[in-house]
This record gives sequence, structure tokens and C-alpha cells, in this order.
Amino acid sequence: MNSASYRVVPSQSGYAIEHEGRIEGSYATREAAFEAIVAPASNAIKDGLAVAIEIPRTPSRPAN
Repeated sequence: MNSASYRVVPSQSGYAIEHEGRIEGSYATREAAFEAIVAPASNAIKDGLAVAIEIPRTPSRPAN
């Protein structure tokens, strides 16, 4: 594996993290899910991997 990818996805209880094809965690906000991604993403960087983090825009808010 040369990269690690993390994606915040909607879930029944708010948001979750998709990582390596698995849905993990339960977070009330997108921000909380992002904060949970930071430590493992930092470790992946230390291991020399490319890291991608995707947090889609909230549908109810228009883009600027």
C-alpha cells in the first residue's frame, strides 16, 4: 500500500469515516470526524505514505 485515504461520509447517527473500504466510527459532526482522521493520517505520513482526506461539502450550504 502506497497511500492511505480517508473520507467523511454521512451515517444514520451523523457522520462516519470510510477508510480502506470500511466504514468506521460515529461522529456528530463532520469536524469531529475530521479530528478523528488527523492522528492516523499523521502516522501514515510518518510511514512515508501519500495521504488523501476528503470531506464533501454539506449539501444544504451553497458553495461560495
